[in-house]
Amino acid sequence: MVSPEIHKDWIWIDGCFDFAHHGHAGAMLQARQLGNSLYVGVHSDEEILENKGPVVMTLPERILAVEACKWATRAVPSAPYVTSPNVMDQYGCFYVVHGDDITTDANGEDCYRVVKDAGRFLVVKRTPNISTTDLVGRMLLCTKNHHIKTILSANVEAALENAKVGKQTEGLITPDTLDKFRAYATAEDGKHARDGVYIWTTSSVETYTGMLTTLVEPSAKFMQSQKHMIYVDGGFDLFFAGHIEFLRLVSQYAASLCSDTTDDTETEIGIIVGIHSDATVNTFKGLNYPIMSLFERALCVLQCKFVSHVVLQAPYCPTQSFLDALPWDIVAVMHGPTIFGTEGEGGDPYAEVKRTGLYKEIGEHLYKDISTETIVERVTRNRGVYEERQRRKGWKSDIEDQLRKQEDAKSS
Repeated sequence: MVSPEIHKDWIWIDGCFDFAHHGHAGAMLQARQLGNSLYVGVHSDEEILENKGPVVMTLPERILAVEACKWATRAVPSAPYVTSPNVMDQYGCFYVVHGDDITTDANGEDCYRVVKDAGRFLVVKRTPNISTTDLVGRMLLCTKNHHIKTILSANVEAALENAKVGKQTEGLITPDTLDKFRAYATAEDGKHARDGVYIWTTSSVETYTGMLTTLVEPSAKFMQSQKHMIYVDGGFDLFFAGHIEFLRLVSQYAASLCSDTTDDTETEIGIIVGIHSDATVNTFKGLNYPIMSLFERALCVLQCKFVSHVVLQAPYCPTQSFLDALPWDIVAVMHGPTIFGTEGEGGDPYAEVKRTGLYKEIGEHLYKDISTETIVERVTRNRGVYEERQRRKGWKSDIEDQLRKQEDAKSS
């Protein structure tokens, strides 16, 4: 037993958490805002298969993703699919939080029926337009209509001003995306501002010379505490275990640099993550990559506890002029064991930073063989199984809609 007491400000949330998408992160954020601790129950592969269909990510991969979320206090493996008050009690949680949709088990019954009857259920808003089902559908159908057009320097200020007054309704900068960026840039409590969100724009898609614009201002305290940064970049599509482990190792390296310093006033080194545009990722990977849009990928990265700030539309080649435009002292540019594309000097996008001595490489790790492509292959290799899952989801949705109408009728 983790806690002998039941705390009304210790919150329980549970789910499959298949893919570390921003819908899952948004649920954890809203749950964390309702209390002071957040325990996240993660269902086993076997229970998900029985009640919903096959998972794409294994239980260890899903646990790693949940534990990397800055709003999660602890991940609880193999939590029951039908939420149990007894399990919640073991972790000292009085309330369970779930989105404003209904989730059913294999028998078509509400997974939260027991805790609802006990008065221990809280509702938060479900994040629309993103789910594991949506992502699997993009892989199976090879759609690209989720891609977001790159913003150029000539348009960024107007887009930002229009978004602030509610005029901009499409693209990367809208009232809704700015609200989401601000929410996901909060600290571990999910309430106070902390991280910064920036966008790099150029005069055309063919040039690397550009300018940095702030979309979300980081807190002054956080900026003061982290004057030095390690820069990393990439597509971060599907934000999977390989990305998370890489960022953890970079964070570990940053901590080792801090322990070596003799200046007690400046000991924190943060991580700023450059995220490539949809057009850039598609240029090098083709097909319908990225599976997640830049907006979706940015939220995935922002929710990660190892990340301090993000730069959207980061250049594929991190030149010295780009690094100089960042408002920190960059102490290293780091990359993982994955193979990059062929752009840059001699086909190396890091050629310039290598000459400066800033470049460091993280070696091989446990999840080095996992990539966006291997995850897509997991789905396409078992296409029939996942298509059946999609059909089953449609059947369950009909039942869940009926249960929702019944609940609405009771409350009216």
